[in-house]
Amino acid sequence: MPIINVQIMEGRPPEKVAEVIQNITNTVSETLNAPKESIRVIVTEVPKTHWGIAGIPASER
Repeated sequence: MPIINVQIMEGRPPEKVAEVIQNITNTVSETLNAPKESIRVIVTEVPKTHWGIAGIPASER
């Protein structure tokens, strides 16, 4: 059973998160020849205050 963990910065609409889950599931299914029912995708949204880019929190950029 493939398990894919995705971390994204918070703030995206739920429809976009659902689209990412669907696209990742399709890609993994096709690439690994795995049934979609066996694939798990976990999306974790990280607050911008906890996401650093070039040493600066994303909330300050």
